[in-house]
Amino acid sequence: MSSPLRGDGGAELLFNGVKKHPVTLPSQSEPWDMKQLLVWIQRNLLKERPELFVQGDSVRPGILVLINDADWELMGELDYQLQDQDNVVFISTLHGG
Repeated sequence: MSSPLRGDGGAELLFNGVKKHPVTLPSQSEPWDMKQLLVWIQRNLLKERPELFVQGDSVRPGILVLINDADWELMGELDYQLQDQDNVVFISTLHGG
């Protein structure tokens, strides 16, 4: 399954400054869901300070997640089953000051 992932609002800094990641997930018998995607991201893309991106098995508070431009809360959050070509965006709403 292939999907573009994007980090904005400072989230890209956790991924070596790369804003957009075209991702092809390995085939598996069950469809990928967001919970599995977050584990995959942590193992394969997250380069530093995972505590600023994940908390437990979800994203930490202050990270807005959009799936195809819709808030993931409307899509089922961690249970959302990914479709081929879904566009997933992570936006940090936390700003230093």
